[in-house]
Amino acid sequence: MTTTGRSRPSHLEHAEAPGHLLTTPAAQALAALRISLGFVFLWAFLDKTFGLHYSTAGERAWVNGGSPTKGFLSSLDLGPLQGTFHDLAGNAVVDWLFMLGLLGIGVALVLGIGLRLAAGAAVLMMAFMWVAEWPLAQHTSAGEPSGSTNPITDYHVIYAVAAVVAALAYAGHTWGLGRWWARLPVVQRNPWLI
Repeated sequence: MTTTGRSRPSHLEHAEAPGHLLTTPAAQALAALRISLGFVFLWAFLDKTFGLHYSTAGERAWVNGGSPTKGFLSSLDLGPLQGTFHDLAGNAVVDWLFMLGLLGIGVALVLGIGLRLAAGAAVLMMAFMWVAEWPLAQHTSAGEPSGSTNPITDYHVIYAVAAVVAALAYAGHTWGLGRWWARLPVVQRNPWLI
């Protein structure tokens, strides 16, 4: 019944419940997006940790004493905060925060649990990385072309938006552990953990 006393049409009976307006193929597409995005973060964590020879050579692996942030942050040559990022390069606290972020976001997205927290962390991480790469710049500090293909929307923005969409669409309920996770008493008491 609605507040006016009339019954709702049956197809709108549970419209407020998550997922009821999604078709099965749409829910599956969102789950595929969630898992794919999670694997981007998880792979970055694994490659930087173990030096799987994609973006990180074995000798620069975190387990071999390498810094997951030093190479990237110390080589930045554009944007108003490049000096700040150079100062942060190789800092152990920054390394740990970055790696825990990659692992946490990756695992949460792949498993479909804690998507709100993962989305918030992904937005924060991607915002920092967007500022670090500063796609607004057409030229580096040395006057070379920056390689930026779009001054606003790059992959950092797309990853952040995709993580938020996954969380808001309850994408962990399809091909994930989201339904089980949402029933846990601790999650029911703390909805921000969904």
